[in-house]
Amino acid sequence: MTTQDDITLVAGATKLTVQGGNGCRIGSLQIDGTEVLRQGDHYGSFPMVPWCGRTDNGQFRSGGQSYRLPITDPPHAIHGTVRDQAWRLANSSENEASFTYDLIDPWPWSGRVTQVFTLAEDSVTITMGIETYGDSFPAQIGWHPWFKRHLREGGAEARIDFDAAWQEERGENYLPTGKRIDPQPSPWDDCFGMPDGVDVTVTWADELELRVRSREQWVVIFDHQQEGVCVEPQTGPPNGLNTHPRLVTPIDPLEASTTWSWRRL
Repeated sequence: MTTQDDITLVAGATKLTVQGGNGCRIGSLQIDGTEVLRQGDHYGSFPMVPWCGRTDNGQFRSGGQSYRLPITDPPHAIHGTVRDQAWRLANSSENEASFTYDLIDPWPWSGRVTQVFTLAEDSVTITMGIETYGDSFPAQIGWHPWFKRHLREGGAEARIDFDAAWQEERGENYLPTGKRIDPQPSPWDDCFGMPDGVDVTVTWADELELRVRSREQWVVIFDHQQEGVCVEPQTGPPNGLNTHPRLVTPIDPLEASTTWSWRRL
């Protein structure tokens, strides 16, 4: 059965709350009593699956057929189908929890998504996988954390540091044009390429340094809102169902992970 209960993991002075009934998102990450994530039903940190970011006009092709997705960010489909759905709790302990979700309409294929959260005193690792129940299909995995711009009233503003090999040029429709350019300065709502793996640091001066890493080579950075900043590791760029399809097959599931680690300053 699906769960409506929040699951709280504890490791030393760190607490992480997973909202299984609200898209299996991290609703809270408290480090020594300090909340790191923007609060609210649509914030925290949610999974992007079975696609990441925007899909052009909600349409993509696979196996010679055209498919249509709900338009959730007109004129595009955005961030997958699971971020507001209830997941099933599979297992939980003091510092680890795993959840599953069975893909249903409007996604055209059947399959299962699994997400595992493992908490330590100075890090959390999130692993996600997609397997098919039958036919192969294209998919993406990603995470969309909303880190607070200020950890406390009057505190330092979050600074985002990274060294990307390229930036995906963004068109007027907010989709990559297919051209790679040199990384541009903030403000960002952009996808960057890191062929050696995602490695981005968010620093609140004199308070906390948090590092987001993943073996994947794509990350979207978003800092347009005053309340929070986003560092989104993912298995492909926005509109990737059309431009960089990654097939999930009966013998080759799609798996990815990200680790956030931190230290007090």
